[in-house]
Amino acid sequence: MDILFGRKRSANNAKERLQLVLIHDRTDLTPAELESLKDDLIDTISRHIQIDPQAVSINIAQDGRAQRLVADIPLRSGTRRRA
Repeated sequence: MDILFGRKRSANNAKERLQLVLIHDRTDLTPAELESLKDDLIDTISRHIQIDPQAVSINIAQDGRAQRLVADIPLRSGTRRRA
């Protein structure tokens, strides 16, 4: 029943949002700065290969004390850009 009413999904979304807030606090990156970084990456990568900009996901992951920038950038078929 929870699946039909989306309770588990809602809980997972809330958990992900909380994790992002905590990570942003630790990295001193505001959500606006992270969004700007995402836009810059999309622009730069798009010059070289075809990507799906609507599906790009950029996050900062916490791994113990280390932090990583994680980018999930789906490629379109025929990925090379022609000059």
